[in-house]
Amino acid sequence: MKKTLLLLALSIGMFSVNAQTKEELHAQKAEKQAIADAAQGEANALQAQIDALPGWRKGAFGTIGGNLSNFSNWYSQGTPNNSSGTIGFTLNAYANLIEDKFFWRNSLNTNLNWVKLDNKDTNLDDDNFNPTTDVFNISSLYGRNITKTLAASGLVEYRTTILDNFNDPGYLDLGVGATWTPIENLIVVIHPLNYNFVFADGDSVFESSLGAKIVADYTRQIGAINFKTNLSTFQSYKSGDFSNITWTNSFSYTLWKMIGVGFDFGLRSNKQEALNYSIATLGNTTETFDSVDNKLQTYYTVGLSYKF
Repeated sequence: MKKTLLLLALSIGMFSVNAQTKEELHAQKAEKQAIADAAQGEANALQAQIDALPGWRKGAFGTIGGNLSNFSNWYSQGTPNNSSGTIGFTLNAYANLIEDKFFWRNSLNTNLNWVKLDNKDTNLDDDNFNPTTDVFNISSLYGRNITKTLAASGLVEYRTTILDNFNDPGYLDLGVGATWTPIENLIVVIHPLNYNFVFADGDSVFESSLGAKIVADYTRQIGAINFKTNLSTFQSYKSGDFSNITWTNSFSYTLWKMIGVGFDFGLRSNKQEALNYSIATLGNTTETFDSVDNKLQTYYTVGLSYKF
């Protein structure tokens, strides 16, 4: 009986010691976590001060998406023996020089995509990867500060395709006006004096004109999240048929080191491009600006993301 009571007492004592030790460890962990949280807050505050200093800000992120497939004797589909695939990537990069009296903001946006469908039962099809999405846009904005949020500015923006029909068409905007920065990371460009140069080979419907350029750009990183939205529009003074608007959006979430998931999509309206496509590609030679169906242009890319 005495041995039993002794063992029982020792077991209760060991349980009490373990419980007390576990509670003490939880308390120590909470104390260390509070110290770590306070240190991280101080580090974030210091980083914000560093980011606010004059100098260069540089960065880049993008998305890679793709898939490959192969079918053999898959009779339920119209092409039972085929190999297919798509691959694409986007890149958003910026290099901004921010000084007390002026700024110089440079950005690059590109979205390239290829697709392939090889019917193994015929030699008449094309088994190469062919470009489908082809977007290239580069811009440079210089401004002299008038107030803390307003600056006199000049913008150069060039947009074209690079995989197919390079500079046909190509668009070059040169303009002056004002840039407004109401909050951090938001840039609003309003240039009432802007000339839109349009480059195209041969006889075409494209025409350069004078107009107003409006650009709104918001680029930000919050922890593991990177996102960018850019709205660029040209309103021609000569005719609304020569106006255009492009809205692009990029989002990425970092999962591990520099790798994550990303999503990009874009919208565009350009009546000159719609008319040129109807005449040159569809063969509607009697098509005019008044009769053409200017459908909304769209694209999206989903896949792995990367960050530099």
